[in-house]
Amino acid sequence: MGSTYLSVLTLFSSALAGIVASHSDIEGKLLFLENDLYPGKKMSGLQKLSNIQPFRTIGWLPIEKATQQSGNVVEKESYSLDEICGGPPAIGEDKFCATSSESMKEFAISKLGAKIKSYSGYFAKNQDQYVVEEVRKIADKGVMCHRMNFEKVVFYCHQVNASTTYMVPLLASDGSKVNALAACHHDTRGMNPNLLDEVLKVKPGTIPVCHFVGNKAVAWLPIPVASESDDRPCAI
Repeated sequence: MGSTYLSVLTLFSSALAGIVASHSDIEGKLLFLENDLYPGKKMSGLQKLSNIQPFRTIGWLPIEKATQQSGNVVEKESYSLDEICGGPPAIGEDKFCATSSESMKEFAISKLGAKIKSYSGYFAKNQDQYVVEEVRKIADKGVMCHRMNFEKVVFYCHQVNASTTYMVPLLASDGSKVNALAACHHDTRGMNPNLLDEVLKVKPGTIPVCHFVGNKAVAWLPIPVASESDDRPCAI
């Protein structure tokens, strides 16, 4: 647990030294359907996961502003920190905005218990095309923490009802490999209807929706994680 917790501390330290970047090239197309997660599936656009995704791309928006979003292009955060963190959670979601690695870990423990492990993505900035090699189910619950695109370091942490986490080894076009984590939410009633329609042409609460855990996000999962004791692939 020590090494993974240190990686979370490093993530906070590097974020404090950074400057908020422009994300006008991020189009909120990093969501996908669970039935599209299978060996041989080609995935593109994943180089975006090497950086911070604006909150809109995550899909869990304050519903009162959801209808005001239009178009695909997203620049900086469309919502204030108070709007994201101060409002009520979405349907089926428990949320918490963490401003330190300690508070992030405490929230995860409150939802999952003391035996937990943290994971982040390792996507390369120069790799866009990947192929799914296999899919392994590793957890039926977890806490996802997404770095927000603010000068102040804030992670939006949430636990969503009926969520499954998969380990997904990906093969890049240059031959390199990434062991990615995919979180699939079966209870999508609280997701932004505009984004789901724009990206996937589906409605909230109808079909499981997934996303990969990016480099600037942290997934907390209970120990033991299934992949550490069971290496058999799980075909969806």
